[in-house]
Amino acid sequence: MSLCDAPETNTLPKLLARNAAKHTALPGMRHKDRGIWKTMSWSECHDVMRDFALGLAALGFKRDGKLSVVGDNKPRLYLAMLAAQAVGGTAVPVYQDAIASELVYVLNHAEVSVIVAQDQEQVDKVLSLKDQLPNLSAVIFDDPRGMTHYNDPLLRRFEDVLALGRKIAGEQPDVFPWGLSQGDASDIALIAYTSGTTGRPKGVLLSHRNMIATAENYAKAEDVRAGDNWLSYLPMAWVGDAMYSLSTALISVVTINTPESPETVQRDLRELAPTGILAPPRIWENLLTQVQVKTQDASPMKRRIYEKFRRIAEERELLITDGKPVPGGMSIAYRLGEYLVYGPVRDQMGMRYARWAMTGGAPLGPDTFRFFRSFGINLKQVYGATEGSALIAFQRDGAADPNTVGEPVPGVEVKLAENGELLVRGPGVFVGYYKQDDETRAVKDADGWLKTGDAAVLDPRGQLAIIDRAKDVGRMQDGTPFAPQFIENKLKFSPFIREAVAFGNDMPFAAAMIAIDMTTVGGWAERQNIAYTSFMDLAKKPEIARLILDEVAKINATLPEATRVSRVLLLQKELDADDNEITRTRKVRRGYVAQKYAPVIDAFFSGARTADVTMDVTFEDGRKTTLTSTIEIHDTAAQATKRAA
Repeated sequence: MSLCDAPETNTLPKLLARNAAKHTALPGMRHKDRGIWKTMSWSECHDVMRDFALGLAALGFKRDGKLSVVGDNKPRLYLAMLAAQAVGGTAVPVYQDAIASELVYVLNHAEVSVIVAQDQEQVDKVLSLKDQLPNLSAVIFDDPRGMTHYNDPLLRRFEDVLALGRKIAGEQPDVFPWGLSQGDASDIALIAYTSGTTGRPKGVLLSHRNMIATAENYAKAEDVRAGDNWLSYLPMAWVGDAMYSLSTALISVVTINTPESPETVQRDLRELAPTGILAPPRIWENLLTQVQVKTQDASPMKRRIYEKFRRIAEERELLITDGKPVPGGMSIAYRLGEYLVYGPVRDQMGMRYARWAMTGGAPLGPDTFRFFRSFGINLKQVYGATEGSALIAFQRDGAADPNTVGEPVPGVEVKLAENGELLVRGPGVFVGYYKQDDETRAVKDADGWLKTGDAAVLDPRGQLAIIDRAKDVGRMQDGTPFAPQFIENKLKFSPFIREAVAFGNDMPFAAAMIAIDMTTVGGWAERQNIAYTSFMDLAKKPEIARLILDEVAKINATLPEATRVSRVLLLQKELDADDNEITRTRKVRRGYVAQKYAPVIDAFFSGARTADVTMDVTFEDGRKTTLTSTIEIHDTAAQATKRAA
């Protein structure tokens, strides 16, 4: 029987209550504060949830009320969401780095009445918007530093709300258990707002049944064990965090660990060495870049040793992937490499005890994927959608393949529409979009099938492969299929390229706008004694253009000839979510980018040598400024070959 079908475990807060009763002293949540890891047992977590829930009720928070959390990953913010759910409310986490206009839209659309803010920075942001938030009745802050002289009537200290609830719990001990028992699996647990690649974010209604059933089916098929450590550092507003950091942890009694700050994640990861971790492609690409940079800075002897064993590991991984035997000599060399290279690299990454590591949110380049697996990290791809409770398919142990995302989660059905779009049905398919019934009917039919919007194929082994967003897949003028994301992922394998946007649909060749990686390119420039003052100044340097063109040439060698990148423009700013160029989860807003950079696209395919680019810069308070620049367009070796032909 599923946990959703038992009255005592059919909501997320009830699962926390179960853990507190059965695993009282086991660590439930752990947070690093001022360099020290502080642990809360499951029992202590339950007490905070109970007291905060009763405090919320005393402040007027009612059933079906909406509570939002804004800040970095912190145990109290997770417990605040559970507390709201415990009294019949709904959690609405928002991105901590969202600008004012984004916050106002989500908070008003969701009709949020209570906001739990991490610290002074987030409180200031919310108070600056309070006149635009008619539903707001309370702002509760966790970290009191810097808040001594604040006297806005909306403000409440987290501790004061706990004290209020603690008093009620002492006087009326049956109130909370009774209220908790009223929750049902069909209640809405979470409103998760989509990344908004094509317009305004939509509020995805996810029930307790959606979250619990999906996490339960995943945990049954994956090697998740009670007492495992999970590092929770991805944005709380991302549905994947709600699934893995909260739902799966509650179901499998996994300890939720939160870092001291976003800036200390890598250091905290090395200290914690969790048994499982999920990271988007950008994180894995950054980790690979750091390894590559450290290798470049190492002595010639260490570089030769690293490169020798890296090649051995790569060749061995390719043999394993193809199902071929590994020669004895290679196995011996690999064991030596484990001592000299692979083990130390894993240790530096914080993967010493990781039994499984996952990547999701966007495709990861095959070369990057194979690199980590060849170094002994059990990296596997997962695939999901906000409307599918973040998890639709994942790779099983022994079946990891860079070209697929694995098999559907147990209990999930998949099929392909005539146009190749992936359709999904199962317990994780969302209830609907909040206050957008027409949009709901457009993607979810009467039989429960969800249109994912992704073009996919099913291979003979039953493995699911995602090609690209269905609307983005096209053809070049000669009929060659064109999937921009595939080319972009190849380009981002270079440590010097942070972002790329490829164009080529209905065109005679492919072209790309590239944003350099400031850290690695800046480090390279310093080693070459090239002075620079800013991102824009660095991107303008002719030496940097030659560096990137060399990288593109290497990558083009791995691409089909028709899709090789022929022309390149180096952007003079990073693609930024604040400027609507990418989402908060770093997905390209292709429609917006195509419109904004239309002069660049015209210049690419007209043969122009330069393009006039207007760049928006948005500040955190919503203020904007505009920069206009004429940027050179570079032909690659692939373009030179085409012209010669």
